[in-house]
Amino acid sequence: MDIDNVILRINELAQKKKTVGLNEDEMQERARLREHYLQNIRNNFKQQLDSIEFTDELSSSDQDSNK
Repeated sequence: MDIDNVILRINELAQKKKTVGLNEDEMQERARLREHYLQNIRNNFKQQLDSIEFTDELSSSDQDSNK
């Protein structure tokens, strides 16, 4: 299931909870979808952090001023 469909389904369940409530299966589905969504965010964030490259090195005068 792609992330757009996950978000769509989470929103559908949120709306249903506000109007008529959720049964046990729907609450479990909501929890599972939320965890899937959060894991996707964590993975994307980690991937962004892993792709950062430091290009500037601190000179010795910069290092002394940071102490």
